[in-house]
Amino acid sequence: MITVEEALTRCLALVAPLQPETVPLAQAAGRWMCAPAVATRDQPPFAASAMDGYAVQGNPGPDDNFLVIGEAGAGHAFEGTVGPGQAVRIFTGAPVPEGATRVIIQEDVVRLDDRILLKEGLDTATHIRPRGQDFRAGESISPRRLRPTDLALLAAMNIPVVQATRKPVVALVATGDELVMPGEDPRPDQIIASNGFALKAMVEAAGGEARLLPIARDNEVELLTVLDLTQGADLVVTIGGASVGDHDLVGKVAGLEHSFWKLALRPGKPLMAGRLNGVPMLGLPGNPVSAIVCGHLFLLPMVRAMLGDPAPAPLPRKARLTVDLPANGPRAHYMRARLVQTDGLPEIAPFDRQDSALLSILGQADALLIRPIDAPACRAGDTVPYLPL
Repeated sequence: MITVEEALTRCLALVAPLQPETVPLAQAAGRWMCAPAVATRDQPPFAASAMDGYAVQGNPGPDDNFLVIGEAGAGHAFEGTVGPGQAVRIFTGAPVPEGATRVIIQEDVVRLDDRILLKEGLDTATHIRPRGQDFRAGESISPRRLRPTDLALLAAMNIPVVQATRKPVVALVATGDELVMPGEDPRPDQIIASNGFALKAMVEAAGGEARLLPIARDNEVELLTVLDLTQGADLVVTIGGASVGDHDLVGKVAGLEHSFWKLALRPGKPLMAGRLNGVPMLGLPGNPVSAIVCGHLFLLPMVRAMLGDPAPAPLPRKARLTVDLPANGPRAHYMRARLVQTDGLPEIAPFDRQDSALLSILGQADALLIRPIDAPACRAGDTVPYLPL
């Protein structure tokens, strides 16, 4: 059996970043920006008032008075110059007029017709945002998956389009005579196909495009027919048929010789990877929990790698164990667990039942507690690694 780490290395070796495409900023949320974006102007592009008040020159004190000579608003600059003894009524975001060095907030002013008188105890801050305080022209944003806040920053940089990696198309093929789709009338010896719906949602949440194909029955002709439907996909994922039973045909039909892996992993010992007509292919186990856990461990990193993420592997976090655990065996165990957030490290507790068919337990879990190969017994209070779900 090979380790999870070695299996992931082999999976990632099958994929590479896809080609870039131009994406309008309004459609770029969640996309992987694959080239730096460079600001075309300073932000703010001028010294701007941070408050409503009066722009004046110098460092005046209480009882000083000024003649109001004009007004400046956002998008409406005052074109003149502020001299000694003069003031310009100014609003937040407006350009600070030439000659002005300070904005007196309106709460510290008494307005008397065309003059203002400064109050006792007035604020001493300048209330001016200098030009380029946020960023300067030429500064850049590095490649990343774009969040809503990134879109606001790009817009402020006057960037209307970005270069984003094309979304990887992932074809999902569930296999097995025992499967029917939700809403159908199963025979007593059949079950509902469930794994593909979780995997589709996971791929799309990671930035890919998922195609859920028809169920492939356990015969070569029908399996080949469904696999033909994967044309145009960047990654083919089969669900089930990755074991070594008499009815497991995927490895044989897909032509992935020597690609069957016995992973030192619970849940998810059977896994395949290789190429189908030059296209990367990943064969997941059929058990629901095994398929979804392996989806987190192998499928999503492959999707992230195709998007251009330089660190696509899952990144374990740390939590404090709340129960005692026995020593682990020869396979890494990814235990379904529940997290409780605290002021320090979160606390984590695995569920008592860890059977790989229990979707109800996986549905309650928000973490996978990682028990490494041959890990010694743990006591409550020990720090342990986990992956968030």
